[in-house]
Amino acid sequence: MFVRAYLRASTSQQDATRAREQVEAFAAEHGLTIAATYIENESGAKLARPELFRLLSDALPGDILLCEQVDRLSRLTASDWEKLKSELAARQVRVVALDLPTSWMMLNAKANDFTARMFDAINGMMLDMLAAVARKDFEDRKHRTAQGREKAKMLGLYRGRKENTARNNGIASMLRAGTSWSQIQAATGCSRATVAKIAKRIEVPVDAR
Repeated sequence: MFVRAYLRASTSQQDATRAREQVEAFAAEHGLTIAATYIENESGAKLARPELFRLLSDALPGDILLCEQVDRLSRLTASDWEKLKSELAARQVRVVALDLPTSWMMLNAKANDFTARMFDAINGMMLDMLAAVARKDFEDRKHRTAQGREKAKMLGLYRGRKENTARNNGIASMLRAGTSWSQIQAATGCSRATVAKIAKRIEVPVDAR
């Protein structure tokens, strides 16, 4: 049985390998060997995740995708979750999550065809439920964050994203040197609105665009 571990965190500031020991301990307890581990720092609300799809591309029929929790695999919208499920089904990859005991049934190689189909149906329903819960949790957190930001704004406590001082000083220098706005955008990757804001701040004439 070929097991592929999938470890995910939402941002590069988070440790995607945090659950590695727990996942490896689960595999050892069930007599499994993890043959490949895929580590990703991407939001679970995004379907387009390079390491997840590399795992699926590498997978052979019957392989196990092992993850810590269902929300490590999906915080997707209903339509994107259906797309991912279709991909998993097409490649005949079975999902086993540590927080979903019904998925552990997928590890029972001795099950006959009828029992295996029953396990698969039960596990599919539970996966759908936990994926829906994970999406709702994502949306609730997003809503609470927006509420907190609005409250902070009303209280005068919200300052927005911290300014990239080094980059903006460089843009100011380029503007003073007569570099065109398009060249500055190409060199720094910033928006035209950012260049305009800095040009206004340092009072560069409009014709310097």
